[in-house]
Amino acid sequence: MTNPKEFPQLIPPHGGYRDLQSYKMSEIVYDATIVFCDRFVDRRSRTHDQMVQAARSGKQNIAEGSMASGTSKKTELKLIGVARASLEELLIDYQDFLRQHRLPLWGKDHEQARRIRALAHEENRSYMTYRTYIEASPPETAANALICLIHQTNYLLDQQLRALEKDFLKEGGFTERLYSARSQARNAKK
Repeated sequence: MTNPKEFPQLIPPHGGYRDLQSYKMSEIVYDATIVFCDRFVDRRSRTHDQMVQAARSGKQNIAEGSMASGTSKKTELKLIGVARASLEELLIDYQDFLRQHRLPLWGKDHEQARRIRALAHEENRSYMTYRTYIEASPPETAANALICLIHQTNYLLDQQLRALEKDFLKEGGFTERLYSARSQARNAKK
């Protein structure tokens, strides 16, 4: 009889999305988007719903991809890509909001943009870290704050996608692990 420790683990540890910085940031973006839309976008409009859904999709696809990673790296890559695309759509919505309301889009060196970006280094940051920018500020500040947050989240997702791609090329996916384990089991019987 063969020892199970001789064979590779078919389903590696997976999930753990709540520890991912990309997930934490996407949750902040989602919570802030709901507040922003309730404050500044007509609740009956299609735009309100689409912005909230794009923010939700960013967050949910990170979680779903992380959970699928144990059996499908391809699915994980796809869903993290969907999360990234959803947040890009949301970014454009905020840029459109500023343009349509004739409000300035802050450059990355704008004083307030730098302050908001610096909050990313706060320990245990959450929606509460950014709350005053979203709940107690005029629409220009709230929209630009969210643009900063989305850029930071997208940066994290781009890094995550590169790492997933590198891991996939190095280690392969679930089908390859299945084949390898089955081959090892056959060879062990001989």
